[in-house]
Amino acid sequence: MSNIVLNLLVFDEQVKKGNLQSNLIREGIKLGFNQFEVRREYFSNIEKESIDIKKLADNFDLELFYSVPDEVFKQGEINTNLQTYLEEAKVFGAKHIKWNIGDFENFKGQLTELTVLTNQGIEVNIENDQTELSGKIKAIEAFMKAVTNEGINIGYVYDLGNWPFVEEDETEAAKKLAQYVKYIHVKDVKKQQDKPLVKPLDHGDIDWRACLAILPSDVPIAIEYPTRSSKEILTAKELLEEV
Repeated sequence: MSNIVLNLLVFDEQVKKGNLQSNLIREGIKLGFNQFEVRREYFSNIEKESIDIKKLADNFDLELFYSVPDEVFKQGEINTNLQTYLEEAKVFGAKHIKWNIGDFENFKGQLTELTVLTNQGIEVNIENDQTELSGKIKAIEAFMKAVTNEGINIGYVYDLGNWPFVEEDETEAAKKLAQYVKYIHVKDVKKQQDKPLVKPLDHGDIDWRACLAILPSDVPIAIEYPTRSSKEILTAKELLEEV
């Protein structure tokens, strides 16, 4: 498996200590990565930091992804903040953006209203999150079928480790949703005292190799879980490269 992305969640401890995403990208470059997923919730000064990230992207020819923890649908309407997020992505040069679906079931408008968001040169994706609302197979499948039928260019991020949080089977999800997958997030999960806890690959209960064998092999795949050292990151990279 090539095309490996480093989601900056791997540096969560450093972010909590005040380290900036631009510095974390520099660390990732030293580890051999050239694709990074920037996280909106990690910005402290988005305008200033975006300029620094854009310089890095240009100087090192980086491919950037943008993770935004917000929803496409809110209270029966399309979230009015989505265009703002796209503008943010353009500033630092992200070519991919990810949202959660939100309350699609109660959406009262026309799905074609989304096309203005998908025609700006940035790949738009939704992800299965850890909520009942937009993290279940049924919810993802309903939305992806609807946008596909309308010819709307929205893809799907299969997050391997989120399924246990909504008590659904990751293998079944892979089989049902593989046709929509444009990007993959990997992490392992272990049940402890009946609660799912995120773990490094091969330290949990998920047969992640079996899931990846079902999913497309030619899409980007991100390491997306907190780590404590560069060694943990490189171990994950090596495991994915072996698949």
